[in-house]
Amino acid sequence: MSTDREKAKLERDMAVPEVDLRDGASGIATWAQTDGENLHPAALEILGEARRLSEKLEDKTVTSIVIGKDAEKHAQTLIEHGADRVYVISDDRLLEYRTLPYVRAIVDAIREIKPEIMIYTASAIGRDLAPRCAARLHVGLSADCTQLDIGMYVNRKKGQRFMHAFKMMRPSFGESKLATIIGPWNYPQSSTVRPGVFAKLQPDSSRTGEVVKFEPKWVEEDWIQEVVEVQKGGSRVELEKADIIISGGKDLGREGFEMLQELVDAIRANGQVAELGASRAAVNAGLISSDHQVGQTGKTVRPEIYFAIGISGAVQHLMGMQNSKKVVAINIDPNAKIFQVADYGIVDDYKNVVPELIKQVKNGFTFELDK
Repeated sequence: MSTDREKAKLERDMAVPEVDLRDGASGIATWAQTDGENLHPAALEILGEARRLSEKLEDKTVTSIVIGKDAEKHAQTLIEHGADRVYVISDDRLLEYRTLPYVRAIVDAIREIKPEIMIYTASAIGRDLAPRCAARLHVGLSADCTQLDIGMYVNRKKGQRFMHAFKMMRPSFGESKLATIIGPWNYPQSSTVRPGVFAKLQPDSSRTGEVVKFEPKWVEEDWIQEVVEVQKGGSRVELEKADIIISGGKDLGREGFEMLQELVDAIRANGQVAELGASRAAVNAGLISSDHQVGQTGKTVRPEIYFAIGISGAVQHLMGMQNSKKVVAINIDPNAKIFQVADYGIVDDYKNVVPELIKQVKNGFTFELDK
C-alpha cells in the first residue's frame, strides 16, 4: 500500500503537464547480431528483454532487425523468441561485419520502422555500430547498460511529464554507482546492453510474425571498405556460454589459478562446458587476462553453477554473476560478503578444497545441471 507521502508525490507529479515528443514513434526495435552463420546469443537476450519492456508501452510491437548473408534464415528463430516483426536485410557481401553498410542498413530500417526505443548488443561490433547509428539519427545513446525499465519521468524544472520514458541503467563512478539515464526528447531512445545480463525467452514454436525483406538505399561509398581476410583463432574465452564457471580472486596467486585451470580442464574432460573466471582484482594484479573477468567492468554471466573461490564479494563482482542459478563460495573468511549470495558455502582454505574437487571430477564425478 502506498504511503501518504508517496500518494502526495504522485499527485504533484500528475499535476505537471504531460508532454509527448514521440511524433509517431512507437514500439521497440532490436538489432539481432549474427556471427557469420549464426545468431549471437545476446541477440535473443535483448529480444527477450524487449518483449518484457513492451508490456509497459501503448504499442507493444517488437521488431528485430537482422543483417547478413542469408539473413532470412534467422527470422523464424527471432519470432519464436519474442519478435512480432523481423526486418531482414540480406546481402551476399555481408557475411562478415562491415561498418558502413551495416550503419546504412540499420539507419534506413529505423527511419522506416520509427521505434520509440532501439536496443543494441554491447558486443565489440555493437560498440562500433550503435554510436554511429545514433550520430546519423541525431539521437542519444546510453552505452553498456545492465538494467532497463520504462516508466513515468517528471522534469519539474521544464514543467514536463513523460509517461513512457526509457530508463537506462549503467555502472558509473568507477563502478561504485548505478546511474539511470533518461532522455525522452529524441527518438528512438537508444541503448547498448551488455551480453549476458538478460535471459532469453524459451522459444515458442506457435508464435507467428511478419517478415519484411528490407532493401536499404545503398550508395557506392557504403562499400569502400573491403574484407580481405578473416582470421579466427586463439584461445577465446566464452564465459557467457559456459554451464560451469570456476572463478578465483587475487589472493589465490598464480599457483591458485593454475589449480583452478586444472579443475576446469577436468570438468571439460567429462564433457561439461566450463570456463575459468576471475575477479577484477585478480586481473589488475596480472594473474590472468581481462577476457576472464566477471563483474561490472568485465562480463556478466548466468551459468548453471558459479564457483567463487577466494572472492570476497564486492558489489562490482556480484553485479556480474548474481543471476547464476547456483553459487558455490569457498573462502577462508567466514564474514566474506560472497556468502550472502551463495547457495552453498565452504569456509576453508581453497588449497584444502580444490584438490579434492579435482580428484572427484577426474574420477568421473559430473555436476548436476538444471538444463
